[in-house]
Amino acid sequence: MANRDVERAKNRGVHNNNNYFYDESSRDTHWTSWLVPLIVVANLAVFIAVMFVNDCPKKITGPNKACVARFLGRFSFQPLRENPLFGPSSSTLERMGALEWRKVVHEHQGWRLVTCMWLHAGIIHLLTNMLSLIFIGIRLEQQFGFIRVGLIYLVSGLGGSILSSLFLQESISVGASGALFGLLGAMLSELLTNWTIYANKAAALVTLLFIIAINLGLGLLPRVDNFAHIGGFLTGLCLGFVLLLRPQYGWEASRTNTSVAKRKHSMYQYVLLVVAAVLLVGGLTVGLVMLFKGENGNKHCKWCHRLSCFPTSKWTC
Repeated sequence: MANRDVERAKNRGVHNNNNYFYDESSRDTHWTSWLVPLIVVANLAVFIAVMFVNDCPKKITGPNKACVARFLGRFSFQPLRENPLFGPSSSTLERMGALEWRKVVHEHQGWRLVTCMWLHAGIIHLLTNMLSLIFIGIRLEQQFGFIRVGLIYLVSGLGGSILSSLFLQESISVGASGALFGLLGAMLSELLTNWTIYANKAAALVTLLFIIAINLGLGLLPRVDNFAHIGGFLTGLCLGFVLLLRPQYGWEASRTNTSVAKRKHSMYQYVLLVVAAVLLVGGLTVGLVMLFKGENGNKHCKWCHRLSCFPTSKWTC
C-alpha cells in the first residue's frame, strides 16, 4: 500500500517457494483459478476509471506543468514532480476513495478502509502489485479454492488499512499491498500448520522467510506504508492457520488401511487454529474500536513509527 501515493514494495519470486509437498498432495482437489485474474482485471478497470476522472490536461496548464504522455488525452499522467509513478493526482485518489484517517473517523467514511485497496498511485505501482498477485495468488487459489483465498485477500487488506489508519494519520494511502502481504502471511502459516506433509521443510521455510523479510525491509524506505504491509501480513498469518489446514501426513493411507488409525488433523493444528482465531477476532475488534474512537497508535507505541520509515544518512522520515 502506498503512503502519499508512492509504493516500492515488491513481492517478486514468491511463486517458487512452496512446492515441497509429499506424494499424498497429488490427491488434493485442484481448482481452476478465476478469482485472482478477476481481481487483476478489476484493479486495471479501476485505474482506468481513476485516470478518466483525473483528466490531467484539463487541470494542468502552463509549459512547466505539462502532463506526461499527453497523447493519451484525459488519460495522461500527472507531472513527474507531483507523481513519479505515472498516475493521477493525490486529490483525485482522495476523491475516489483513498484511505484518509480524518475522513474515516470524523466524516464516518469507513468504506475507505476497503476501497483504498482497489486504488493505485500509478502505473508502476499497479503493475508491481498485479504481477505479485498473479505469482502468489494463482497458486494459492488452485490449491485452496476461491472462497478461502478471496477471504484472506479481502480481510488482510482490511487489517492493513486499520493498522495504517492508526499510525499514519497525516497522509493518504492506497494500494493492494496489505492484501498481498496477507497472502504471504497465509503461505507462511500454511507451511507451519501443515508441516508434516512437506518433504523439504527447512528449504521451504528459509525461502519464504527470506522473501518476507526482504519485502518488509523495503517498507522501511521513505514514503512507503509499511504499516499496511505489517497489518495485512499479521491478518493473513492468522487466517492461514484457520483456513488452510490440510490432513496430516499418513491420513490418506490410513483411510484404506483400517489397521492404522490416524486422525485427519493433529492436535497442534487445532491449537494453532484456536489461538489464531482468537488473535484475529480480538485484533480486528480492538483495532476498529481504537480507530473509530480517534486513537493515535503512535501515542501508545513511541518507537513504532520507525517500522514504516527508518531514518538514515541517505534520507529522512
